[in-house]
Parts: sequence; structure tokens; C-alpha cells
Amino acid sequence: MPDLNKSIFENAKSMPLVCAHRGSASGNIPCNTLAAFGAALMQGADMIELDVAVSADGKHYVFHPGMERAYLKIRSLIRLLPSKKVDKLRLYNPDGTKTQYGVNTLAEAFDFLRGRCYINVDKFWTDVPGISRAIRESGVEKQVVVKTGTSARELREVREHASDFMFMPIVRSTDDVTDLLAAEGVNCIGAEVLFKTLDEPCCSPAYIEEMHKKGRILFANAEVYDHKAVISAGLTDDASVTQGPEAGWGKLADLGFDVIQTDWPGLLKNYLLSRVPSSGKAGAPNI
Repeated sequence: MPDLNKSIFENAKSMPLVCAHRGSASGNIPCNTLAAFGAALMQGADMIELDVAVSADGKHYVFHPGMERAYLKIRSLIRLLPSKKVDKLRLYNPDGTKTQYGVNTLAEAFDFLRGRCYINVDKFWTDVPGISRAIRESGVEKQVVVKTGTSARELREVREHASDFMFMPIVRSTDDVTDLLAAEGVNCIGAEVLFKTLDEPCCSPAYIEEMHKKGRILFANAEVYDHKAVISAGLTDDASVTQGPEAGWGKLADLGFDVIQTDWPGLLKNYLLSRVPSSGKAGAPNI
């Protein structure tokens, strides 16, 4: 567990932090549930990534918008349903069998994760004012990392509603958006970078070193949500599992990334711990 009294930059100094993409789902436990989050924490995850969907009457749920047909077997979208109907839904496991798990509210997730890890809030841009209020009401401001793209609307809403939260813009370049935001008083802790090849500036040693000198972190995605969508130059979970950790996770760590997002938190954590000298970190988590 990271020391939440320290900065995220300090916590990532000894080795990259492990961010569990939608928790750790397997067997009968669907992703984006409290059970999946608990499983990821058992495997040593330092950060839990979760998605936020908003019902027709404004209630926040932990669910990836647009995945209703896959995970709930319904044709409608949560954003078109009243919360009283969403509360009755049940998630399906990877075998397509209905489970006992319902769609958790964002408040339930925050309550479950309070004081246990960093919380990476995805889809923050869908309702920056409302999700910001939910974060404050739950008292998890110091744990939450929020992110949006770099459109004028998104950055304006972050300035107006979430300037004190740990914030990462999602970028595909090395433009000066992090410097700009920091100068305007936004708590910009770094950037989530997307890159198709290793020749791109946003994964270059010079850019990473410059960000580190400024005390900012860099966040990379190893998970594969679509094998045709290249977001980390092929340094993926798939490569790490099928070819060996050095083929994906190891290269991201060697490049200097401070947080690696994965669907295999236990495997990634154990691998990263194996790279630390015996005088450093304690033994691997029991999973």
C-alpha cells in the first residue's frame, strides 16, 4: 500500500506504482465492482482505476459507459435509465452468466477504497462538476487522481471545479499543457501519455527526465482494450504475459514511467518486486 501521506511522486521513486484497470476481474467477479477492487488490493495494487457512468437522474455509478450490452446484457445505456432501474441490474461474468453483483455507486466505491490506495477516476470528463462534488462528499480528495483530455472545455471545468485534485491530462505530445496548468494553480501531478511508437516525443528519455525534474509523474497504459488500438507502442499486458514481463512491463519501467496500468496487477507487482534489490522492498504479495 502506498503511503498516502507522501506525494505520489515520492511513492513511485523506488519502483513504478501498479494501477489495476477496473480492479481485478476473473471467475465470477466482474470488473468495476468492490469485489474486483478488493482482489486487486490483495494482489498488491497501489492504485485502482474505475469508470464513472451517470444515470438519467444524475446518480453516479461505477461502470464503463457504452459497455452495457457486454456486462449487463441490456440494450439501453445507464445514462438513459433512472437510478431505480440501474439499482436492480445485475452484472454478468465472462461466461455470460448473471452474477449476484449489482452496479456499485461511486459513493460505495469511494467508501470501500478510502485510505487504502490511490483512486484513478476515469470518465471524469463526462461530469466534472458532479463527480468533483461526489469526491468531496466522500472525503477522498487526497487519494483521487482525475484526468481529462486537453480540450478547452475540459481544462476550464478542471480549473473551476477540481484544481486542488491530483490531475493528469491525457496527452499524445509533449506540449506545455502541464506547465500551463501548474502556472494557473491546477494541481497537475503529471500526464497520462499515449504513444503508437517509441519514436514519439512523449516517451523519449529527454521528456521523461524533464518531467521528473519538475516533480511530475508519467502514467502508461499496458492494458489492451482493443488489440487494434495502439496506446503504448506494443508494450502491453499481452506481450508481457505471452513473451515475458521484459517484453512489455520491463520496457515501460526502464523508460521511466512512474505508474503502469494493467489488467494483471498481481503478475506486474511480483515482477516489479523481483527487479528491486533484496535490501529494498519486502517480499512479493501473497496472491
